[in-house]
Amino acid sequence: MLRERCVSAMKRREKARELFLSGYNCSQSVLGAFCDVMGMDFSTCMRLASPFGGGVARMRHICGTVSASLMVIGITRGYEEHDARTKSEHYAFVQEFAKKFQERNGSIICRELLDLRCKAGKIDNGSSPNANERSEEYYRVRPCLSIIEDAVDLLCGYLSIDDEIS
Repeated sequence: MLRERCVSAMKRREKARELFLSGYNCSQSVLGAFCDVMGMDFSTCMRLASPFGGGVARMRHICGTVSASLMVIGITRGYEEHDARTKSEHYAFVQEFAKKFQERNGSIICRELLDLRCKAGKIDNGSSPNANERSEEYYRVRPCLSIIEDAVDLLCGYLSIDDEIS
């Protein structure tokens, strides 16, 4: 089972990587790797995740990979009941996920992640709505790809996903 889970995580990580390298934002890349788990079509997932890239429309708030991960958790483990116990258990699960992400990456905030993990000097950490052009330099200095891959791995572990992606 562990081997299968690792294979699944590697395939999902590769799917997320391909999406990011083809121009999708960080949130879309993570959510796109889990469309099948959520029972949603790719187009719907891309539209749903589109506002969350760059820490919500490049405002550098909560990391788009975290936002996408929480959407996956909500669909797969979310609650419909109104009782406090169910809500509390769900919130505890979400907080545990966020804490683990923060332990592994240093923060759950986009602006902080970019500052903490920048590879080559200061990168554009502004909140302009204008998307950066994707270039070799963009991918070279940005930590986003490794954060995306880590979010996918962490999410697979938390959800015990051991199926093959379609």
